[in-house]
Amino acid sequence: MSTSPSQGTARPAILLVEDDTTLRLALADNLQEQGYAVEVAPSAREARAQLQARAFDLLILDVMLPDGDGYTLLKQLRAEGLTSMVLMLTARTLEEDIVRGFEAGAQDYLGKPYRLRELLARVGALLRRAGTPLPEVFPFAGFTLDLGRRTLTREDGAPVELTRTELDLLAYLLRNRGRALRRDDILDAVWGRDVVVDPRTVDNFVSSLKRKLGWTSTSPFAIHAIRGVGYRMEVETGEGSVRSG
Repeated sequence: MSTSPSQGTARPAILLVEDDTTLRLALADNLQEQGYAVEVAPSAREARAQLQARAFDLLILDVMLPDGDGYTLLKQLRAEGLTSMVLMLTARTLEEDIVRGFEAGAQDYLGKPYRLRELLARVGALLRRAGTPLPEVFPFAGFTLDLGRRTLTREDGAPVELTRTELDLLAYLLRNRGRALRRDDILDAVWGRDVVVDPRTVDNFVSSLKRKLGWTSTSPFAIHAIRGVGYRMEVETGEGSVRSG
């Protein structure tokens, strides 16, 4: 069994073990949009096959599986040498269930239904705890933002020329998509707390960014102005709905 990620992997690798098809597809889509490399398995047997084939930084493991339970599977995997971080997902949230998950070898335990932002935050925290670099590549709406290389490209590989500030602004909006962001918070994050900038500067940069991205009313993403607050970015999913976080 592969016990640790392959050297040189550009993106943190996550194995999502979830038998509910709707939940599996939706969560995998959200994780991929965060820049993670995601594989899925609907059963304990298929999870084992995936783990034999490659290494993962993190397992997101449902407790109730069609061919067993996550507690037993995880205990067996730990005995066989699995070292990946593990986040367990389940509707079983009694104290004894949570303790059982930790005793089986999980590092974190999240009850269903869960809030997406909380789950993503827990994923990031576990990866940081393991010393795994968080993703610097953000695919969205036909573009790929690569923070490591400081580039934005279209699906065909054509570059989109952005200034340093425009690229940092886009990264901040993507990382916080679905959230209403105050102009002051955007200024602090992108320009820095010690830089004195007119808050309306944000408006000018957002307009420039939308122009360079070729935004129209039919584009699969939007940067909404929120009166008296600031901005909120949303990105369309593969099913055509706009993701709000």
